[in-house]
Amino acid sequence: MIDLDAAQIQRLLGSLLWAMGRAGGLCLIAPVFGDAVAPQRVRLGVMMVLAFVLAPLAPTSIDLTSAEGVSTMVSQVLIGAAIGFVLKLAFEAVSLGGQLVGQSMSLGFAETVDPSGGGSSTVLSQFYLLTVTLLFLAMDGHLRLIALLADSFHSLPPGQSAIDGNGLHAVVAFATHLFGGAVRVALPAMTSLLMVNIGFAAISRAAPAMNLFAVGFPITLTLGLVALWLSMRSVPGAFESLENSAWSLMRELAGG
Repeated sequence: MIDLDAAQIQRLLGSLLWAMGRAGGLCLIAPVFGDAVAPQRVRLGVMMVLAFVLAPLAPTSIDLTSAEGVSTMVSQVLIGAAIGFVLKLAFEAVSLGGQLVGQSMSLGFAETVDPSGGGSSTVLSQFYLLTVTLLFLAMDGHLRLIALLADSFHSLPPGQSAIDGNGLHAVVAFATHLFGGAVRVALPAMTSLLMVNIGFAAISRAAPAMNLFAVGFPITLTLGLVALWLSMRSVPGAFESLENSAWSLMRELAGG
């Protein structure tokens, strides 16, 4: 039988809480881990498993009931949330690119409920997001994310200064990749559809009486599906570029 005194119990409980705070912040926002598609019990179970696994990496003697303990818990949640938010931006850039393609091929009217965000989004936006999620899992991105979270306890242990103003500014600045990445994802299909719209503009000048909405919609939709099929080859490369930038920033935030 193992005898534990009050100091050891407090130290073990603190290690579990610090790991739970950092893992909880990550699972709250990060893709795959924080998607609303998964039931809340499953997400809570994943967070608890990560907390128990990572607890030995977060030993500290900080008093849980002190002001330092409260600030430490806030900093742990902030670290996990910042890491998850950066990766979330990379996924949302691809989703925005799919939305731009959908609007270009007249599919902007077809909106469905977005199970991951709780709002509504175009069908192509969800298709692109599902595609990159499968790519992320196929490349063991979820395992790399857990490994990064574990390494962050070595480089940024509880009790030290968390993400400073420069780190938060870098997270906000990374939001520019949301628009740049979306344009890169949608550019091949949008360029092809732009040529189609230019052709319709020439037809409207030659035959003003023609009902282009009735004629152009099925043609735009058909050619848009062809352009979408041909442009899908560029999606993995665009997502890989976004993901590499996200991993670089996440390692900096984790103190690596």
